[in-house]
Amino acid sequence: MDNTIWRVGTTYIPVHYVEGSAKWYKSNLGADIMYQDEKKAIINFANQSFFLVKASEKATANFEDSDGNVHFSLTFEVDGLAALENLHQQFNESGIKIGPIEDRGHAGRNFIFYDPNGNKFDIWSELSPDFKEKYGINNEYL
Repeated sequence: MDNTIWRVGTTYIPVHYVEGSAKWYKSNLGADIMYQDEKKAIINFANQSFFLVKASEKATANFEDSDGNVHFSLTFEVDGLAALENLHQQFNESGIKIGPIEDRGHAGRNFIFYDPNGNKFDIWSELSPDFKEKYGINNEYL
C-alpha cells in the first residue's frame, strides 16, 4: 500500500462573518463559492478548496514565531515578478491591507496581505517547478 500524501485537499480559515468573508474572497481573490451556510462557506481558488469557518472574534490563522513576530500560515504563488507587482497594485487600489514587496534573500519577491478577519497571507512571485510542469506553464509563452 502506498502511504504517500499527494496533496492538501482543504485548508480551514477562521472568519468572523461567513457571508461577508465569502463575498470578499470572491471579489478580491476570484474564489468560487461552492456552498455557504451560517457556520461555513466552501470556496475554491488557487487550485484548492478552502473552508471559511465561523470562529471567535480573536481567532486567526496567524501564529507567533520564535522571535515573537506574527507569521502567516499560507503562501500563494503567482507566475513572475510582473504578476506580483500587478497583484500588489490591484490589492492596493482595492483597499486591501498589504505590506511592501520584499526581497527576502531567496528567489523571487513576496508581499503580505490581510483578509478582513485579520488572517495574514503571503504572495510569492515564483510558481513551483512541479506545478509548472504539471500544468504545462512555460514563461516564454506568457
